[in-house]
Amino acid sequence: MRKTNTPVNEAFRRGNQPAFVSFFRFHLVWMLAGALGILLANVTFSLLSEDLTALGSALLTIAGSAVAVVIYWLAMKFLARRSVPELPLQRRAVPEFILGAVVGLLFIIVSTALIVLFGGYSFKWSTGNASSVVLPVIATSLGAAFVEELIFRGLAFQAIEKMGGSFLALTLTSLFFGIAHLGNPGATVWGGLSIAIEAGVLLGAAFLWRRNVWFIIGLHFFWNTIEGLLGIPVSGHPSSGLFTVEVTGPALLTGGKFGLEASIIPVIISLLIAIPMLFFASRKGHFLSLRQDPKGE
Repeated sequence: MRKTNTPVNEAFRRGNQPAFVSFFRFHLVWMLAGALGILLANVTFSLLSEDLTALGSALLTIAGSAVAVVIYWLAMKFLARRSVPELPLQRRAVPEFILGAVVGLLFIIVSTALIVLFGGYSFKWSTGNASSVVLPVIATSLGAAFVEELIFRGLAFQAIEKMGGSFLALTLTSLFFGIAHLGNPGATVWGGLSIAIEAGVLLGAAFLWRRNVWFIIGLHFFWNTIEGLLGIPVSGHPSSGLFTVEVTGPALLTGGKFGLEASIIPVIISLLIAIPMLFFASRKGHFLSLRQDPKGE
C-alpha cells in the first residue's frame, strides 16, 4: 500500500495548523502585533528625521508611511491570514484618497467658517516663510494619518468587528481614539469626548461606508493639514501655520487651547456627515453582525 503525505496547504484547510499559526490568527494578537510594528516603524523614522531639512523630513515621512502600509499588509496576509480588500494598491487608491481629502477639506473649512461667523476666530496672514511652514505641516499630518488610521480603523476596527460586529467596533474604537488624545496639550474630558465623536465616529463611519483605508487616510490627512496651515492647534498641538489666529469666543465655540476639535461646531457637523455615511454603509450591506466575516474575506 502506497503511503501518501498530506500537503501543507491541505492541512491548513483541514484546520491542522501549528499552534503558533493559530495563536497569531487570534484577532487581538494580529491586531497588537501589527500595531506594534507600525508604531516601531513610526518611532524609528521620526528619530531619523530629527536633524533633517524640511524637505528631507517630508521625504522620510513618505517612506515611513509606505513602510507602515507594508507592515499592515504583512500582518493581515501572514498573521491574520485574510485578504486585504480595504487596501487596494491599484486603481481605487488615488480616487478614494482624493474623495476622502475633499470630505476632510470641506469639514474643516465649514467648521472654521462657522466659528468665524459666530465671532470665535479671526485670522491674520503670517509674514513668515511659507515654504518653511507648509512642508512640516504636511509631513506631520501625513505621518499621523497613516499611523492612526492603519492602527485604529485598519487593525483595531476590523479585529473588534470580527469578534463583536460593526457597532461594537465603531463604539470601542471611537472611545479608544478619544482616550488616546487625553494626554495631548490642553486636553480635557470634553476634548477627549469631542475627539471620540467627531474623529472616532466620523472616521469609523467613513470606513464602514467606503471599506477603504485610502479614503479615511485622505480624510484624516487633509483634516489635520488644513487645521495646521490655518494656524489652529491640531488636537492641542500648536501649529506655526500660514496665519495667526486670534481666539475671541468662549471655549465651547472655539475649542480653547485644544483647538478647533474641542469646539461644539465640528462635533455637530461631524455627526451630520457621519449619519448619512452610516446610512449608505447599511444600504451597501457593510455592517457586520456578531462573528460575521467582512466582505471580501
